[in-house]
Amino acid sequence: MVFLLIMGLLLLSGCGVQTRSIIGREPQLTRVTYTQKQLTSLPEPQGKIPVCVYNFRDQTGQYKPQPNVSSFSTAVTQGGASFLIQALKDSGWFIPVERENINDLLTERKIVRAVFKSNDDGSGQKDLPPLEYARLMISGGITAFETNTVTGGAGAWYFGTGGSVEHRQDQVTIHLRAVDVNSGRILKSISTTKTIYSDRVQAGFFRFLSFEKLGQAEAGFTTNEPAQMCVAAAIQKAVIALVVEGIKDDLWGLKSKKDMSNPIVQDYLKEIKAEPVLIEVDPKAQTSNRKKNKAGQEDSVQSRKLSREHRLAEAP
Repeated sequence: MVFLLIMGLLLLSGCGVQTRSIIGREPQLTRVTYTQKQLTSLPEPQGKIPVCVYNFRDQTGQYKPQPNVSSFSTAVTQGGASFLIQALKDSGWFIPVERENINDLLTERKIVRAVFKSNDDGSGQKDLPPLEYARLMISGGITAFETNTVTGGAGAWYFGTGGSVEHRQDQVTIHLRAVDVNSGRILKSISTTKTIYSDRVQAGFFRFLSFEKLGQAEAGFTTNEPAQMCVAAAIQKAVIALVVEGIKDDLWGLKSKKDMSNPIVQDYLKEIKAEPVLIEVDPKAQTSNRKKNKAGQEDSVQSRKLSREHRLAEAP
């Protein structure tokens, strides 16, 4: 009886300490992820590109699974556009201009013009400067959210005492497109994925201490990687890929050509480099492939010439 009383007091005191620690926590800045550090460490551009983002929607249409309950909470964040704008600004390569809330911006500009007009003393009509236009439009969305891609665990119990460990992986996929505003051409299309990890550790004690007297104790914790942070990391990775792909295809340039040896640029180039696979090819098919490859090389040269003519960022 004394043992059970002590265990109960310990559990209650532990819950009290945990509750006070959660309530007493101060607000904190969003932690900087590894991908965000890479994003802010990109080499300097030859010139920053004005870009606009109208929306970056959740295209999965999935809701959080709730047992025996109808839930309208979405499985992934609906603030993808905010994450994308932040990533574009943090990269140092782009100048985002406001388009998501363009109606609010235009309304406020009308108010300012009305104030200027009412305060006009005849010395000259005051007006706001025109809005800056974008050279590049960034669009796309969260295209997939797969749950339970990997599940597993382990556990052991002996005479009512033991524990278990469970593991689960989900996956989120995003697509990013860069569109030339002047021509409407899709210059680049990037796809990235991020794994979301979840773990649970549980231990317990269950035993009859004496006749009709049962002792039981349980403890455990669960860690879930925040889904919105994973979406932000996938968007940041896509922006890094967009910058490096544009440099590789001569759509925009580096401030110094020596920056091509930047570790982040080199790591991405190694990541996308595919190892050749040797297969046996029929001689006739091989001759046909050579002709196709020659035509493809000519098209590549022509597209590179066009890309040089439509460079989006030049030094001022």
